Amino acid sequence: MMSSPPRPRHRFFAAGYDIGARIADVRLAPLRHLVAGEAEGRVLEIGAGTGANFDYYRWARIEALEATEPDPFMLRRAEARARKLPPYVRERLTLTQAPAEALPFPDASFDAVVATLVLCTVADLDAAIAETFRVLKPGGAFRLLEHVAARGFEAKAQRFVQPVYGWLAAGCHLNRDTASALRQAGFRVEILRRERFGPLAPAMVATATKES
Repeated sequence: MMSSPPRPRHRFFAAGYDIGARIADVRLAPLRHLVAGEAEGRVLEIGAGTGANFDYYRWARIEALEATEPDPFMLRRAEARARKLPPYVRERLTLTQAPAEALPFPDASFDAVVATLVLCTVADLDAAIAETFRVLKPGGAFRLLEHVAARGFEAKAQRFVQPVYGWLAAGCHLNRDTASALRQAGFRVEILRRERFGPLAPAMVATATKES
């Protein structure tokens, strides 16, 4: 397991995140159903944020859900959301403060890993993907929703605005080639759906399988 990178602390970003998420979920709800709602067994969610996915899991299929979040302000809000869940859900849910690059779990612990708009923000993309690969069981699936790098002129525009955008969006990267990084780590990647979240924001829903 890799040493832990510095944990982010975004008090004001966390305060406004839930408001933005409620607005965005007009668009994101069906995608959260597709990503979180299809996970089953022992599940890990990395970068759980304020717990926006909790309502989208099909809990009858979930043996246990470990949700990690490095930012203490986001985690505090996820804990508050978890306390409002039904008791049978709460007993299956554990929240842990941990970065995606240094997960505190043994190898091959999970049937599925879930991430929605997380890999765009992690400090070290390759380390986060390597840790996800490590904790997945053979045959397990990494289910994810991410906005990704564009091509051509749009890619140049992404690179131009990235310094300012990243500062405003708590370190988010517009232009990561996430699918390529997953393949290089040994995952078999299937793009389930391509989306667009706005100017300079192409996105994908994908499963990345750790082959047996």
